[in-house]
Amino acid sequence: MSFPPTTKAIVAPKNGDIDVLELADLPFPQQQPNEILVKVKYGGVNFIDTYIRAGLYPAKSFPIRLGMEGSGVIVGLPKDQNVLSDEQYKKRGFAEGSRVAVKYVGSFAEYVSVPWSDVYSLPASVSFQQGLPIQGLTALTFMTEAHNVQRGETVLIHTVAGGLGLIFAQIAKARGATVIGTTSSAEKAALAKAHGADHVILYPVENTVERVLALTNGEGVHAVFDGVGKDTFDNNFLLIRRKGSIVSVGNASGAVPPFPPLKLTGKNIKLTRPSALNYIVTPEESYHYTTELYKLIENGTVKIKIHNEYPFTAEGAKQAQRDITGRSTTGKLVVKISD
Repeated sequence: MSFPPTTKAIVAPKNGDIDVLELADLPFPQQQPNEILVKVKYGGVNFIDTYIRAGLYPAKSFPIRLGMEGSGVIVGLPKDQNVLSDEQYKKRGFAEGSRVAVKYVGSFAEYVSVPWSDVYSLPASVSFQQGLPIQGLTALTFMTEAHNVQRGETVLIHTVAGGLGLIFAQIAKARGATVIGTTSSAEKAALAKAHGADHVILYPVENTVERVLALTNGEGVHAVFDGVGKDTFDNNFLLIRRKGSIVSVGNASGAVPPFPPLKLTGKNIKLTRPSALNYIVTPEESYHYTTELYKLIENGTVKIKIHNEYPFTAEGAKQAQRDITGRSTTGKLVVKISD
């Protein structure tokens, strides 16, 4: 199979606001012996893309390639015989033409070359859009390892009607937890309830702390999953119960400022700021969690709501980042990269 000398990709030539994003021609990826070459069909939009573009996570070099996840078809297999004979590799059943998802920095590109353990087989019943893995893996790993949600617990999910929040709600509900969410409108509250939330607090007009304490008989929740950051952080300590867990998921309102560790001692609170990428480092971990995630999607436990599909252009990428940072979206944002 012959390939073009260049591939189009969404890049940031420097750190800055949304307007720095460009569609550029880059050299075609040089496939390493342990890598799988993928023709990308869809890329998933995530908050981390905005952090990388803005410089919250310092770039090693420029231009910065955007996109943390993609889905498409395999057009080239590894050449390393050690990889081809690896049991973890063989159980994935990769072949040219296989439908896959990838975890890869720079996935907003026509072609990517990805280490094989970061490539995940997509079941036939899971679409390219549904199979974009980052949000699902974030929710599943955080609700298993950051705080293992159990039947009978009560959890709070901030911004519950977003793409990640809806998945959090569905997983927690499937495990038998009572789900409290926060959101900004009655329409979003109805959507959250349709995806498993038992109670939804409209934070612009309701006092979140008072409502949570009223719903939990003054005890507070077992865990908070907070993607807002600075604006909600301090109140989390008022509505968490003794020995509860605060899982800091993101920084939509800005990064949490430094605070003294003694803040945790009042209720023996556990605080984590995890990354899903560090829960799926080994081939065994990535296979376990992606297999479990796609089973949840296949059997209907987790439904992936697509909020919007954007064109593979500079303006499409800019609009996607405007929308996700505007906190008005309900569901997953995707970029259609090729047919």
